[in-house]
Amino acid sequence: MDKLIEIIVKSSGAGKRVLNMSFDSNDVWVPDLSEKNTELERINLDDPEEFGTWLNCKIIRNDKKLAAGGYGEDRVVYKRSKHFGQGPDARSIHLGIDLWAKAGRKVVAPFDATIHSFQNNDNHGDYGGTIILEHEIEGTKFYTLYGHLSLESLQHKEEGMPVNEGDIFAWLGRPSENGGWPPHLHFQLIRDMGDKKGDYYGVASQKEKDERLHMCPDPNYMLQLDALK
Repeated sequence: MDKLIEIIVKSSGAGKRVLNMSFDSNDVWVPDLSEKNTELERINLDDPEEFGTWLNCKIIRNDKKLAAGGYGEDRVVYKRSKHFGQGPDARSIHLGIDLWAKAGRKVVAPFDATIHSFQNNDNHGDYGGTIILEHEIEGTKFYTLYGHLSLESLQHKEEGMPVNEGDIFAWLGRPSENGGWPPHLHFQLIRDMGDKKGDYYGVASQKEKDERLHMCPDPNYMLQLDALK
């Protein structure tokens, strides 16, 4: 375990929340959004209402509160958008954890932070409203990315603005403002932003997989959800 992960695990205790809702690991259903799930062949994944209805029905049938997961998953859902490329270099490996919940759900900061950057990434299938927080613990900097937010979340924000642990700083967006997805939070851990602002790779190609997964460790080191271990 490297230094960053050690610091995050130690600082996260029994787990951090990034959504303002009460749930534990027993309340989480983990969807399979890979080609192995033949149910997806019967769904129009490019229709956020149809895709969202399927997700919500699964959550209810499994007696859960929300769906979550997807770190490192090779996902078929990205084939719906040219934004992720085509052919052998198409990007399909998910670099964050998705928490599927209702539009308007409040997003909270897991640690003290400052706002690194933010923007509306409005390509079809992209993040939509996006905020990136910068954290420093024990002299080690790292970043957390929050995608598929409401555009209201970007208002009255400034780079360098402080955000305290537990502060509500954003809300989940509707499909019309979140890149065309059923409402959810894309939550990602990033070691180094480099020169990027307001955006970062959320999906990798097979060729990039190892490098990108190293740069973006599993956010469950922070969330500590048993269902995702």
